[in-house]
Amino acid sequence: MMKGFYLKWLAVSIGVLTLAASCRKDDPVLPSEPTLVNPWEQVTGDIYGFFLLNEGNMGTNQASLDYYDYETGVYTRNIYGERNPYEVKDLGDVGNDIQIYGDKLWAVINCSNYVEVMDVNTVKHITKIAIPNCRYLAFKGKYAYVSAYAGPVQIAPDARIGYVAKIDTVSLQVVDECIVGYQPEEMAIVGNKLYVANSGGYRVPNYDRTVSVIDLKTFTEEKKIDVAINLHRIQPDNYGNLYVSSRGDYYEIPSKTFIIDTSTDEVTYEFEDLPNTHMTLCRDSLFLYSTEWSYLTNDWTVSYAIVNTRTREIVTRNFIKDGTEKRIQTPYGIAVNPNTGEFLVTDAKDYVRAGTLHCFGPDGIRKWSISTGNIPAHIVFTHKKLQPLEE
Repeated sequence: MMKGFYLKWLAVSIGVLTLAASCRKDDPVLPSEPTLVNPWEQVTGDIYGFFLLNEGNMGTNQASLDYYDYETGVYTRNIYGERNPYEVKDLGDVGNDIQIYGDKLWAVINCSNYVEVMDVNTVKHITKIAIPNCRYLAFKGKYAYVSAYAGPVQIAPDARIGYVAKIDTVSLQVVDECIVGYQPEEMAIVGNKLYVANSGGYRVPNYDRTVSVIDLKTFTEEKKIDVAINLHRIQPDNYGNLYVSSRGDYYEIPSKTFIIDTSTDEVTYEFEDLPNTHMTLCRDSLFLYSTEWSYLTNDWTVSYAIVNTRTREIVTRNFIKDGTEKRIQTPYGIAVNPNTGEFLVTDAKDYVRAGTLHCFGPDGIRKWSISTGNIPAHIVFTHKKLQPLEE
């Protein structure tokens, strides 16, 4: 799990593994848990709700799926197990990404080594696509693309090189693979090019420092762009640029944010002081937060910022305006509703307890909060109305 705080999480995970059951196949199906959290406001528009994928601590098969309904104001925890009672490991081990494409809901289940494909209207299981140590999703045309570390979950100087799998979204079969860099992470598509942030995180201290550029017509790597060590996130703006995050080395080299011009495939800008753990774009506003760990101070530095992608100006260094950030122990996910401008921030706390989801208005004032599953991380808004559970 090469997040910005992988090493601390790994230590927590090892402790949890000694306590967790090794298999959940004999456990009863956990019921969903609906909670009315926001009955006071009816949100209009074509977004019916959002899904939240809880990663679950590594080795415990605790990945789970929550859903918020904008029409009713009801937040429901753990909807997957109840709707798929015959999936013996529930959703699986470590949910790493979730996306909607067409009428399907796709979830990357990292340590279970597969992508779970569901019907977005019902969350009913369709199939599992085997991809070793899979990480993130991207889509274009009739194909899905999945980055994969390819090797086992372990830090090793000889950790193997990664690849991107190409999946036919009709047959749901892997039809091709493209070798990229070491431990590839998030991806972005601009035109006919797929950009892949390579971390090399398993090969510490010999990190990768490149973004792979894949020609989607030939599905071959055209080139590598040298950026910085230990890359993770990558986000396109509306002006042909890519924002790319580097996690640094957790010692002397800090986390940073860079801009790549996709017309030249070159780094054109480096922010002086903009650490970056996770980011998401809403119009011309790039919301990002950082949870930067330093082994020199043995402490975290947490920040929340907004960048105007048109001017490259840092608009604010704290987009939470009511002090709620003091209650957030470990920010772990962020999303912005494109219709309303309200934003969501998740808190993974200590990675063992249930997390919390906070909803803020565009003014940065908290509207509501709700308990989630373990390690709430990835959010996707849906334009499809989730159908009620069949009796």
